Amino acid sequence: MAVNIPTLFEWAGGTPVFENLFNKFYDKVLADELLEPVFKHMSPRHRLHVAHFVAEVFGGPKTYSQNEGSHYAMINKHLQKHLTEAHRKRWIALLLQTADELSLPDDPEFRSAFIAYLEWGTRIAVLNSQTDSTAEPPDTPMPKWGWREPGGPNIP
Repeated sequence: MAVNIPTLFEWAGGTPVFENLFNKFYDKVLADELLEPVFKHMSPRHRLHVAHFVAEVFGGPKTYSQNEGSHYAMINKHLQKHLTEAHRKRWIALLLQTADELSLPDDPEFRSAFIAYLEWGTRIAVLNSQTDSTAEPPDTPMPKWGWREPGGPNIP
């Protein structure tokens, strides 16, 4: 008998959960003295773009890559932002606080995968933010993150 293991996206609760998570999260970001200067000029659609990006990475629909951007476009949005380790840590802390407040799954397996992706993705964002160009090709695929991705989504 085949076991149907849900994706991280399904386990979390689907698109409405990710949209609500990032909407509430960015309310916190804009009220935070460290992060507000970085995000105060973000597009009104930024919250949805990030929600759809992360949902897709976790196995959800390809809403982001088919309608809103690409991984290459996301990389480019971070160029020359000069993010710091303090920014990165605060971003993660506020997102995890929001996840707790909204009762996202808190089982060890989900939270391990969720936090692993946040660590991986935010560290890449900080690295990309220190430069004015990327060596990534425009057709760089969207990351795919599952239950066991500690080495990163593109490492065999």
